Amino acid sequence: MKMLAVPAIVLALGGCGQKAEPPVSKTASDAIAQRLDPVGKVCVQGEECKGMAVAATVGGGGAKSPDDVIAKHCNACHGTGLLGAPKIGDTAAWKDRADHQGGLDGILAKAITGINAMPPKGTCADCSDDELKGAIKKMSGL
Repeated sequence: MKMLAVPAIVLALGGCGQKAEPPVSKTASDAIAQRLDPVGKVCVQGEECKGMAVAATVGGGGAKSPDDVIAKHCNACHGTGLLGAPKIGDTAAWKDRADHQGGLDGILAKAITGINAMPPKGTCADCSDDELKGAIKKMSGL
């Protein structure tokens, strides 16, 4: 028991003689704080997000036309019929889908949630329901 007490006492007494480190200078602490700052920020749609005004302006803002949505998000699969996607302009294929899914609103619901290999909103996460519906109408001819 005495063997364990001696090292503990030596360690305790040795620590008492330590001097406190001098305070870090203002500029050094600022540099440390800057290095620790997060590199990104999460913004929630519908809430103000400081610093995002430039990005929103660059992104174009405003309503997207059906042609823009189709060109940027739909054409890759619906232009060729990839993985069984109904082709743009193939009204019969679109009508068959509409009959089985509850009309145009049923197709829109599937487009919003995703269906088979198609991801939710067909990769257009910032498209409104109306913008998606316009694109579906244009592609389907319904």
